[in-house]
Amino acid sequence: MSLTIHEQPLPYIDLLPERAASAVQLVVIHCTELPDMATAREYGERVLHPSGAGNSGHYYVDRDGAVFRYVPGTRVANHVRGYNPASIGIELVNLGRYPDWWDSRHQQMTEPYTDAQITALRALLAELCRAFPNLQHIAGHEELDTALMPASDDASVQIHRKLDPGPLFPWADVLDGLGLHRLLPP
Repeated sequence: MSLTIHEQPLPYIDLLPERAASAVQLVVIHCTELPDMATAREYGERVLHPSGAGNSGHYYVDRDGAVFRYVPGTRVANHVRGYNPASIGIELVNLGRYPDWWDSRHQQMTEPYTDAQITALRALLAELCRAFPNLQHIAGHEELDTALMPASDDASVQIHRKLDPGPLFPWADVLDGLGLHRLLPP
Protein backbone atom coordinates (compact mmCIF):
# COMPACT_ATOMS: atom_id res chain seq x y z
CA MET A 1 0.00 0.00 0.00
CA SER A 2 1.23 3.46 -0.85
CA LEU A 3 1.05 5.64 2.24
CA THR A 4 -0.15 9.25 2.17
CA ILE A 5 0.31 11.16 5.41
CA HIS A 6 -1.77 14.30 5.80
CA GLU A 7 0.18 16.91 7.76
CA GLN A 8 -1.98 18.61 10.40
CA PRO A 9 0.45 19.93 13.03
CA LEU A 10 -1.02 20.83 16.40
CA PRO A 11 -0.78 24.52 17.33
CA TYR A 12 1.65 23.79 20.19
CA ILE A 13 4.13 21.42 18.51
CA ASP A 14 6.96 23.94 18.89
CA LEU A 15 6.49 23.66 22.67
CA LEU A 16 7.09 19.88 22.66
CA PRO A 17 10.65 18.73 23.40
CA GLU A 18 12.78 17.75 20.42
CA ARG A 19 14.59 14.42 20.21
CA ALA A 20 16.80 12.56 17.78
CA ALA A 21 15.20 9.90 15.57
CA SER A 22 17.54 7.40 17.27
CA ALA A 23 15.74 8.00 20.61
CA VAL A 24 12.53 6.34 19.35
CA GLN A 25 12.40 2.67 20.39
CA LEU A 26 8.68 2.04 20.89
CA VAL A 27 5.33 2.54 19.16
CA VAL A 28 2.24 2.70 21.37
CA ILE A 29 -1.12 1.81 19.84
CA HIS A 30 -4.11 3.76 21.16
CA CYS A 31 -7.72 4.19 20.20
CA THR A 32 -9.26 7.63 20.46
CA GLU A 33 -12.35 6.51 22.41
CA LEU A 34 -14.10 9.33 20.54
CA PRO A 35 -16.71 9.33 17.75
CA ASP A 36 -14.66 10.82 14.88
CA MET A 37 -11.50 12.59 13.69
CA ALA A 38 -12.96 16.06 14.24
CA THR A 39 -13.54 15.31 17.93
CA ALA A 40 -10.09 13.72 18.23
CA ARG A 41 -8.56 16.88 16.78
CA GLU A 42 -10.52 19.01 19.24
CA TYR A 43 -9.19 16.92 22.15
CA GLY A 44 -5.64 17.03 20.77
CA GLU A 45 -5.66 20.83 20.59
CA ARG A 46 -6.70 21.28 24.23
CA VAL A 47 -3.95 22.82 26.37
CA LEU A 48 -3.62 20.66 29.48
CA HIS A 49 -0.07 21.25 30.71
CA PRO A 50 1.74 24.29 32.16
CA SER A 51 4.07 24.17 29.13
CA GLY A 52 1.13 25.13 26.90
CA ALA A 53 0.92 21.63 25.34
CA GLY A 54 -1.83 19.04 25.45
CA ASN A 55 -2.24 15.27 25.15
CA SER A 56 -2.01 13.81 21.67
CA GLY A 57 -0.67 10.97 19.62
CA HIS A 58 1.79 11.60 16.81
CA TYR A 59 -0.35 9.90 14.15
CA TYR A 60 -4.11 9.34 13.76
CA VAL A 61 -5.65 6.70 11.51
CA ASP A 62 -9.29 7.28 10.58
CA ARG A 63 -11.79 4.49 9.92
CA ASP A 64 -11.35 4.92 6.14
CA GLY A 65 -7.56 4.46 6.44
CA ALA A 66 -6.62 8.13 6.10
CA VAL A 67 -3.45 8.90 8.11
CA PHE A 68 -2.81 12.25 9.78
CA ARG A 69 0.38 13.47 11.48
CA TYR A 70 -0.30 15.86 14.35
CA VAL A 71 3.21 15.74 15.87
CA PRO A 72 6.49 14.88 14.12
CA GLY A 73 8.26 11.80 15.46
CA THR A 74 11.25 13.94 16.38
CA ARG A 75 9.16 15.66 19.07
CA VAL A 76 7.93 14.14 22.32
CA ALA A 77 4.13 13.99 22.42
CA ASN A 78 2.12 13.41 25.61
CA HIS A 79 0.30 10.15 24.90
CA VAL A 80 1.30 7.54 27.53
CA ARG A 81 2.49 7.92 31.11
CA GLY A 82 6.16 7.10 31.64
CA TYR A 83 7.05 6.20 28.03
CA ASN A 84 6.76 9.45 26.06
CA PRO A 85 10.49 10.27 25.60
CA ALA A 86 11.21 7.08 23.62
CA SER A 87 7.87 6.41 21.93
CA ILE A 88 5.58 7.35 19.08
CA GLY A 89 1.83 7.25 19.69
CA ILE A 90 -0.60 6.09 17.02
CA GLU A 91 -4.30 6.73 17.61
CA LEU A 92 -6.95 4.72 15.77
CA VAL A 93 -10.35 6.39 15.54
CA ASN A 94 -12.66 4.09 17.50
CA LEU A 95 -15.49 4.63 19.99
CA GLY A 96 -13.93 2.51 22.72
CA ARG A 97 -16.04 3.24 25.82
CA TYR A 98 -17.27 6.64 24.57
CA PRO A 99 -19.07 8.52 26.07
CA ASP A 100 -19.15 6.64 29.39
CA TRP A 101 -15.40 6.05 29.81
CA TRP A 102 -15.44 5.70 33.59
CA ASP A 103 -18.85 4.07 34.17
CA SER A 104 -18.32 0.55 35.57
CA ARG A 105 -21.30 -0.71 33.55
CA HIS A 106 -19.73 0.44 30.26
CA GLN A 107 -16.26 -1.09 30.19
CA GLN A 108 -16.66 -3.14 27.01
CA MET A 109 -15.05 -2.02 23.78
CA THR A 110 -17.23 -3.33 20.96
CA GLU A 111 -16.35 -1.40 17.78
CA PRO A 112 -14.08 -3.45 15.52
CA TYR A 113 -11.19 -1.78 13.74
CA THR A 114 -11.76 -1.49 9.99
CA ASP A 115 -9.72 -3.36 7.40
CA ALA A 116 -8.74 0.04 5.95
CA GLN A 117 -7.41 1.16 9.35
CA ILE A 118 -5.34 -1.98 9.82
CA THR A 119 -3.93 -1.81 6.28
CA ALA A 120 -2.99 1.86 6.77
CA LEU A 121 -1.56 1.12 10.22
CA ARG A 122 0.69 -1.62 8.81
CA ALA A 123 1.94 0.73 6.08
CA LEU A 124 2.58 3.45 8.68
CA LEU A 125 4.45 1.05 10.96
CA ALA A 126 6.63 -0.11 8.04
CA GLU A 127 7.44 3.53 7.25
CA LEU A 128 8.26 4.27 10.91
CA CYS A 129 10.59 1.25 11.04
CA ARG A 130 12.51 2.75 8.11
CA ALA A 131 12.57 6.29 9.53
CA PHE A 132 13.50 5.43 13.14
CA PRO A 133 16.55 3.12 13.21
CA ASN A 134 16.13 1.95 16.82
CA LEU A 135 12.39 1.29 16.67
CA GLN A 136 11.93 -2.32 17.73
CA HIS A 137 9.03 -2.53 20.19
CA ILE A 138 5.27 -2.06 20.07
CA ALA A 139 2.70 -2.03 22.88
CA GLY A 140 -0.92 -1.24 23.56
CA HIS A 141 -1.74 1.74 25.76
CA GLU A 142 -3.55 -0.61 28.16
CA GLU A 143 -0.34 -2.61 28.67
CA LEU A 144 1.71 0.42 29.69
CA ASP A 145 -0.83 2.42 31.70
CA THR A 146 -2.37 -0.10 34.08
CA ALA A 147 -3.60 2.43 36.66
CA LEU A 148 -6.94 1.86 38.34
CA MET A 149 -9.41 4.56 39.32
CA PRO A 150 -12.82 4.81 41.00
CA ALA A 151 -15.74 4.32 38.60
CA SER A 152 -17.89 7.39 37.98
CA ASP A 153 -21.10 5.53 38.86
CA ASP A 154 -19.76 3.81 42.01
CA ALA A 155 -16.59 5.04 43.69
CA SER A 156 -16.19 1.72 45.50
CA VAL A 157 -15.57 -0.02 42.15
CA GLN A 158 -12.12 0.28 40.59
CA ILE A 159 -11.83 0.34 36.79
CA HIS A 160 -8.85 0.54 34.44
CA ARG A 161 -8.06 4.07 33.32
CA LYS A 162 -6.98 2.80 29.90
CA LEU A 163 -8.27 -0.18 27.92
CA ASP A 164 -7.04 0.71 24.44
CA PRO A 165 -6.58 -0.58 21.86
CA GLY A 166 -8.70 -3.30 23.48
CA PRO A 167 -9.64 -6.91 22.83
CA LEU A 168 -10.74 -6.38 19.21
CA PHE A 169 -7.32 -5.11 18.09
CA PRO A 170 -5.83 -7.73 15.69
CA TRP A 171 -2.28 -7.94 17.06
CA ALA A 172 -1.24 -10.97 14.97
CA ASP A 173 -2.36 -9.35 11.71
CA VAL A 174 -0.70 -6.05 12.55
CA LEU A 175 2.64 -7.55 13.57
CA ASP A 176 2.94 -10.11 10.77
CA GLY A 177 6.30 -9.61 9.06
CA LEU A 178 7.05 -6.14 10.48
CA GLY A 179 9.87 -7.17 12.82
CA LEU A 180 8.43 -5.30 15.81
CA HIS A 181 8.30 -7.09 19.16
CA ARG A 182 5.56 -6.71 21.75
CA LEU A 183 6.73 -4.86 24.83
CA LEU A 184 4.86 -6.36 27.75
CA PRO A 185 5.85 -4.79 31.06
CA PRO A 186 6.26 -7.03 34.12
